[in-house]
Amino acid sequence: MTNSTMADAVGLPPAKAGGRRRWVICALLFFATTINYLDRSVLNVLAPELQKVIGWTDTQYGDINAAFTLAYALGFLVVGWFVDKVGVRIGFACALVFWSLAAAGHALAGTVFGFGVARFMLGFGEAGNFPSAVKTTAEWFPRRERALATGIFNAGSNVGAILAPLLVPVLFVTWGWQSVFVVTGLAGLVWVVFWLPLYHSPDRHPRLSPAERAYIQSEPDEPPRRMRWLQLIPHRQTWAFAATKFLTDPVWWFYLFWSGKFIADKFHVNIKQIGLPLVIIYLLADVGSIAGGWLSSWLLKRGWSPNAARKTAMLVCALCIVPVIYAPVTENLWVAVTLIGVAAAAHQGFSANLFTTTSDMFPKWAIGSVVGFGGMAGALGGMLMQMASGRIKELTGSYLTMFIIAGTIYLLALVVMHALAPRLEPADLSAAGAANG
Repeated sequence: MTNSTMADAVGLPPAKAGGRRRWVICALLFFATTINYLDRSVLNVLAPELQKVIGWTDTQYGDINAAFTLAYALGFLVVGWFVDKVGVRIGFACALVFWSLAAAGHALAGTVFGFGVARFMLGFGEAGNFPSAVKTTAEWFPRRERALATGIFNAGSNVGAILAPLLVPVLFVTWGWQSVFVVTGLAGLVWVVFWLPLYHSPDRHPRLSPAERAYIQSEPDEPPRRMRWLQLIPHRQTWAFAATKFLTDPVWWFYLFWSGKFIADKFHVNIKQIGLPLVIIYLLADVGSIAGGWLSSWLLKRGWSPNAARKTAMLVCALCIVPVIYAPVTENLWVAVTLIGVAAAAHQGFSANLFTTTSDMFPKWAIGSVVGFGGMAGALGGMLMQMASGRIKELTGSYLTMFIIAGTIYLLALVVMHALAPRLEPADLSAAGAANG
């Protein structure tokens, strides 16, 4: 039965939704992303205290975080392919189990090397979140809703980053630093208990109404195919996504792993005081994630092309990030927090639209691999930024260089993306297209 026939059979045109099951799936993606960022954000809050316990230098702290981002890059090489091969139901569950155990395993670390190993394992497992979530969104939402759905689940990253400074001080003061990693790490196993019974593909979901299935499938069918990495490499669209991730993801990693340390170093706050500034930063980021996705979806509804809508939204976000350059210059804590929070919000809006461009340029069956490749590039950029941040901080005693990079790189990234994919035209992944590039 074709999509139009299915819609006719249930008495609805394909353009109208017939239920809310897809938003239940979106909620699951939101909670998975929340757990993902809770687990990786714990170290940002604990870093000043652990520096006293373990005795690491700024360079060593940067290298510990570089281990995470290197593993994240390597994980994308494997996980994107794995998710495309086995499907998101099994692939996502495997990723959650792996990274939850790795997060809890931090409690066994007591040296710089031990934390490096723990971060490496966590990074490898956490690489499964975004390829799985973006692929699920492409399967469960028509194109006109994908940016909004992506913005919603991506907002979980900020919720996770908000929960960390709220939970970590309480756990730390009550039971010690090891308990923080155990409690937050094992939370992911609870998510798996809900995911496996609730998630099925739209074609097989027993509780999906015919009307909503017709709405989800209201766009032309894409025949399923297996993706090979070599098919992605020749295409400019692949490099447009990957290059933009390489340039912008390192800034998010910098906020995620260094904002707590920056606030503690510059404004002399302790672990009991650091919660509110970090909560404000990530509350603002949460708003930005949804607003950025909403903006391009709103422009699409007003008749804009996907190319114009996505890039306009990304340009607005890039311009909002520029003032963060002044964060290390101000002597007022709350001015610095506001500047970083607005920049984090704009990054999330930029990122929501960037992720959505993969579904504009690639068929559904290739998205997991494309996002994996781009995520690998972003993580490699993040690794370089982490290693540089520790060394620059130790050499200069200042965070200014890192914030200058953070404030200017998005405009450059958008120029690069537009040069490589000026119209967000679909990539030709047919056998001939892959051979000819």
